[in-house]
Amino acid sequence: MSRQLSTTGAAQPRYRTLADTLAREVRADYGPGDLLPAESQLARRFAVNRHTVRRALDELVAAGMVTRHQGRGTQVVDRRLDYAVHAGSKVTHNLAERGMATETRCLDQGLDAPPEAIAQRFEASRGTPLLRVETLRCVDGAPLLRLRHWFDPTRVPGWVDRYRGGSTRALLDQHYGLRLRRRRVRLEALQADPEDSRLLQCPHRAPLLALTSDNVDAAGRLVEVSVSRARADRLAYHIDFDHSLTDPDEVFP
Repeated sequence: MSRQLSTTGAAQPRYRTLADTLAREVRADYGPGDLLPAESQLARRFAVNRHTVRRALDELVAAGMVTRHQGRGTQVVDRRLDYAVHAGSKVTHNLAERGMATETRCLDQGLDAPPEAIAQRFEASRGTPLLRVETLRCVDGAPLLRLRHWFDPTRVPGWVDRYRGGSTRALLDQHYGLRLRRRRVRLEALQADPEDSRLLQCPHRAPLLALTSDNVDAAGRLVEVSVSRARADRLAYHIDFDHSLTDPDEVFP
């Protein structure tokens, strides 16, 4: 690449000017997964010190354009997918409509004692087991989010014998006659733990978006609580108030 550091915006700090130049190059010349040149190479090319390069790259990291990997360098991330959250939205269907190939893998499942907060949602006494289903959702072959589903086992008898992966919503509909909708969602920011890092292929402590959904049947009875942990550099949520619940206390408890 032969372009040099732009002189436009000279009134702003040099690292910001460099960040703007690098951002334009990333958008024009790099694809997801590509590695940027080493800091020392960028410093020589733009005739700046490595501290300036590092601060410029910090700007790109903060913008979600690149991530740093120890021993590998600075890598361009995939463009964020925009996912609409409303009462009836389904991740797999939403992404399939955009022409993206999705795969949901079953990592683990079985009866387990839930955390206290989950047990309270089901009005279950302490120690009462619920059905826990762990899945990993990939888009175009790359891991996007991991999910932990908690089900009332009395509503889904024989689940473990039937489910081997794929859409949990489809199985609920086809075998149990349950078409769930969200009654309440909670969105929060977290940092990736070692297991997130391994499964989602992201750095330890990378930003994640966690979405907890209370999912109910047609009569309003709680059937499932799902907790998804998504890479914040690859997924953005938006709440569609035209189709979602309009009571703010039902959206963010």
